[in-house]
Amino acid sequence: MHYDPIKELLGKVFNRHPLLRKTFYRLLNILLLRSWHVRRALKNLGPSLPAVANILDAGMGFGQYSWWMASRFPSWQITAVDIKSEQVADCNEFFRRTKLATRVHAIEADLVTWNSGERYDLILCVDVMEHIAEDRTVFSNFLNMTAGGGYLVISTPSDQGGSDVHSDEDTSFIGEHVRDGYAGDEITEKLRTAGYTEVSVSYTYGTPGNIAWRLSMKYPVIMLSASKLFFILLPFYYLAVMPFVLALNCADLNGNHRKGTGLLVIAQRSK
Repeated sequence: MHYDPIKELLGKVFNRHPLLRKTFYRLLNILLLRSWHVRRALKNLGPSLPAVANILDAGMGFGQYSWWMASRFPSWQITAVDIKSEQVADCNEFFRRTKLATRVHAIEADLVTWNSGERYDLILCVDVMEHIAEDRTVFSNFLNMTAGGGYLVISTPSDQGGSDVHSDEDTSFIGEHVRDGYAGDEITEKLRTAGYTEVSVSYTYGTPGNIAWRLSMKYPVIMLSASKLFFILLPFYYLAVMPFVLALNCADLNGNHRKGTGLLVIAQRSK
C-alpha cells in the first residue's frame, strides 16, 4: 500500500483555507495514536527546556506537530524540515496566514545530508526513520545539532508487528517504508553509538492501540485506495467507530505495554 498519493489528496482537500487545515490537524491529533504519545512526551519535557527553546521538527510532513508546538509553547522557535518541496511551501503559506511565520519556518532538506549548523534544545522525529536506510548517518547528524542536555524524541514502528508485519512472509502495509520497524535494543545501540548518553525506549500501540489503528487508519486507507468515492462515506464511518477508537487510544496511552507495534524513544545528549 502506497500512502503518499492519499496524503497528497488529503493535503489538497484541506489546504484550501487555514481553518480547514487546522481542522485537519485536530483530526490527525485525535485519530493518530502516536500523536497522543508524542504530545504527552513533549508536555513532560517542556518544563525542562529553556524558556525560549530552539526546536527542530525533523520530517514535518503535514506540519501538525510544528503547529501544535507553536500553539502550546508560544516562546519556542521552531524549524520544520521536510524533503518534499510542496509540503514545505504549503506549511510556510499556512504559517504565514496564521501569523506564526515569525516563530515557525519550514525548509526543504534531506536529513541524510543536511546539517543546519545550529543547536536545538529538542529534535522531534515522527514517522521518519522507517523511511530512511542511512539511519546511523541521520542519528549522527541529529547529535551534532542537539544542544548540550538537549533531547531527541522519536516515534517509529517497532519490530513487533510494526508496519503491520507479523511474520517473515508479510510485507509492510506502507509501501514507502525501507524497514518494518526497530527492536528496542537496536535503536538504543544506534543512538548511543551516535553519542546520546541517555536513551529511553517504550512500546506504544499495544493491543488496544493496534485495534484502534486498524479501525481509524488501516481500514479507511484501504477503502480510499480502492476508490476516492469512499471520501463520501468516511464521515459516517468515523461517527460509528470514533467512540471505540477514543476509548482504545486512552487505554493505550495509559497502559504499560510489554510489547507493541510502535516505539517512543527519548534520547538525551550529555551537558
